[in-house]
Amino acid sequence: MLDRLTEFFFPKQVSTYASDIDSLYFFIFYSSVVLFFIVVFGMVYLSIKYRHRKGEELKLTSSKDHSNLLESMFFIIPLILVSITFVWGIRSYLKMVIVPDDAIEIKVTGQSWFWTFDYPDGGTTLNELVVPSNRPVKLVLSSKDVLHSFFIPVMRSKMDCLPNRYNIMWFDATKEGVYDIFCTEYCGTGHSQMGAKVIVMQPAQYEEWASELGSEDDDLPLDELGAKLYTKKACNTCHTLDGSALVGPSYLQTSQMWGQERVFDDGSSTVIDDNYIRSSILEPMTQIVAGYQGVMPTYQGLLSDRELDALIAFLKTLNAVSYTHLRAHETP
Repeated sequence: MLDRLTEFFFPKQVSTYASDIDSLYFFIFYSSVVLFFIVVFGMVYLSIKYRHRKGEELKLTSSKDHSNLLESMFFIIPLILVSITFVWGIRSYLKMVIVPDDAIEIKVTGQSWFWTFDYPDGGTTLNELVVPSNRPVKLVLSSKDVLHSFFIPVMRSKMDCLPNRYNIMWFDATKEGVYDIFCTEYCGTGHSQMGAKVIVMQPAQYEEWASELGSEDDDLPLDELGAKLYTKKACNTCHTLDGSALVGPSYLQTSQMWGQERVFDDGSSTVIDDNYIRSSILEPMTQIVAGYQGVMPTYQGLLSDRELDALIAFLKTLNAVSYTHLRAHETP
């Protein structure tokens, strides 16, 4: 019954301590509900019983009229409830902060507006945290720019990501699947799009995935790999494909202007070509397009040379794709 009620109000429980957190919440909730109705019922009952009736003489209640039992209950019952909540809460808190010795350590870095995950055996993913089931996972969190907050609802795990320092959180996933990750600290215009996924695999499947990290894209053509990286590397949080402006210039607009001059906020300009795109990705703050803010983070160290070439190839194809699409919809 409690499990069905929990799933009605909350996401499913996937970590080992999620059930304990939810149980504590419902204990506090139902205790508050019961106390609320007791107090309200008592107020209504006493206001009716001791209401002034027409013709009655007004008089003060005697200072000696009281109930030792009732007064004791108003003190003892809340004390018991608060004590239970405190002991239960501190035990749950210790479960959440004491990391098991055999936990896998993964570094999590937040920046506007995506998440980077660095694995112990090498390899990096963006916006996809891959972990094994039934194995403790320790996350070492930090930020490259502003305050972010890393939240996995199904794990009941949340921790702030701060610049220039590390925070720790951990969980032990009990069910395989794909679950949402959110940033729960407002961090700028792209905050609402700063989402990611945690992918929980069987331990053997995770080991196989970790050993092949990055190799699954080796055989893709560059333009197809670039299209995949557009979402995988969170380019879509700032750059659209339909020509509309977002935080940064649209990829379609850049493609359509290929070979033309692009003007920057300092009055300088350069030709849009392969070198310009590469520089914009690796050193975005050196050339800020006029009319836009300089908020793009560097992808230095996050993209291989092949991935850079793939994004450039993808950009080059957008103009041709857009032209073909428009021609297909022309009326004869």
